Amino acid sequence: MKYLVMVQGTQSDYEAMSGKPNEHSPAAWSEEDMQAMFSFMENLNNDLAESGEMVDGQGLTEPAQTRFVGRDKEGRPVITDGPYGESKEVLAGYWVLDCESLERVTEIANRIMECPQPAGAPEYPVVIRPIQGAES
Repeated sequence: MKYLVMVQGTQSDYEAMSGKPNEHSPAAWSEEDMQAMFSFMENLNNDLAESGEMVDGQGLTEPAQTRFVGRDKEGRPVITDGPYGESKEVLAGYWVLDCESLERVTEIANRIMECPQPAGAPEYPVVIRPIQGAES
């Protein structure tokens, strides 16, 4: 079965990762913190590729680079750049994994939760969603 495994974040988190702490994400990430996170993710991705479970996985750019495309009442396109500061969590990165069971993908999600981050950084749950019609 294929699963979409998602990690979340906010614009404030991306700013803290750039060394700019704020009230929503008070921990300023150092270069060492960033390297620890990148190393953890690289090892995780390598293990998933070696096991044959990795289909795809990507980190996403900060929410400020987001573009929303909708329609107004007359059906005309309405385009808005980037979420504003009050926006909720957004997708920060994802993996598409081909796992033998929900239990296995849950083990992987638990491992993702072990990703190092500085003390005081917000923690978000890892979200698992089966991909409809994507049975192995």
